[in-house]
Amino acid sequence: MRIRSVDAVHLRTTLERPFSFSQFSYTDRETMLVKVATEDGRTGWGEAYGPAAITAATVREFLGPMIVGRDPGAVESLWASMYARSIDYGQKGVLIAAMSALDIACWDLKAQDAGVPLYRLLGSEPVESIECYWTGFYFGGEEPLESRWEREAEECIDQGFHAVKMKVGLGVERDAELVGMLRGFVGSGCNLAIDANHAYSPIEAIDLARRVEPHNIHWFEEPVSPLDAQAYLDVKAATNIPLAGGECEYTRFGFQKWFDARALDYAQPDVCACGGITESMKIATLASLAGIHVTPHVWGSAIGQAAALHFYAARPRQPFTLTPEAKLIECDRTENPFRTEIVETPIGLDGGCWHLPEAAGLGIGVVPERFEPYLVGRVS
Repeated sequence: MRIRSVDAVHLRTTLERPFSFSQFSYTDRETMLVKVATEDGRTGWGEAYGPAAITAATVREFLGPMIVGRDPGAVESLWASMYARSIDYGQKGVLIAAMSALDIACWDLKAQDAGVPLYRLLGSEPVESIECYWTGFYFGGEEPLESRWEREAEECIDQGFHAVKMKVGLGVERDAELVGMLRGFVGSGCNLAIDANHAYSPIEAIDLARRVEPHNIHWFEEPVSPLDAQAYLDVKAATNIPLAGGECEYTRFGFQKWFDARALDYAQPDVCACGGITESMKIATLASLAGIHVTPHVWGSAIGQAAALHFYAARPRQPFTLTPEAKLIECDRTENPFRTEIVETPIGLDGGCWHLPEAAGLGIGVVPERFEPYLVGRVS
């Protein structure tokens, strides 16, 4: 099996319901998908996190030609050669995200060749489903957050979710008020996490953490800058709320300093950004040495969802115990047609749980003919 061609697909759609968080607002959604085709007619798909036009150009002009003619099953060799070629100017960011998409596509092909769902190829026993946490409760819109969030909380509970994550970053006073309000909406039996998207200084983050500690917060995600591990340590020393982060970090080389410092309680690499399946497995192994649980950041299309779910299913809960805390994987509930409209078999969601695909590879059946309404780039 040899790679015949590599192509990048840029998709975009305008949102009917724009939303905001602490850093900026979304009026549309976009993604970059890669198609890796083999000489024997098979196709693997991957996805990159980040600016789609830039990652698409990186695949088409730089990384893609590098792997044409090679064995897609040789994932370690392909990853190493792409990284070696990029290391002088691409140790983090969009270059690694583009590599991630190619790596995911190659793993998709490798699992198809083996005739098994990807998570089984990665070493897991059969898994039916994994519990999700509802990511929502964003800002924006003309309606007051109080009434909109109350409806969203009702929808979340009605769908069987027992864990939610809300956005913070509107200022400590307002955030504390909203956290208390949402705790009242979802009840004491629901896990509640908060996510600042690195909106705060250590002083502000500590102030907010102390104010919301009585609400039994599951974790405080990205409280401070993703560039400053010491800031995380400062916050960690001042609160009993666990800290989560890592969606802005790349490769095992980037994560190592966070694990060595014990700056995170939950590590959140994005499979579509941090280096793909190959590198996510290495990051998780490093985390296990520090007893840190890895639960991936999940944002993209059905391809990114599937890649994250397969990876997470294959990782044991850390640290090991006969009575582990249940795994929780992110389920973003904002508007995104790329999760349902471009695949034959979207990831099944029932009772607040994602169901593992049963077909070989990623197992979702990408349908390129359905790209047309969203197409910005090209597909061959």
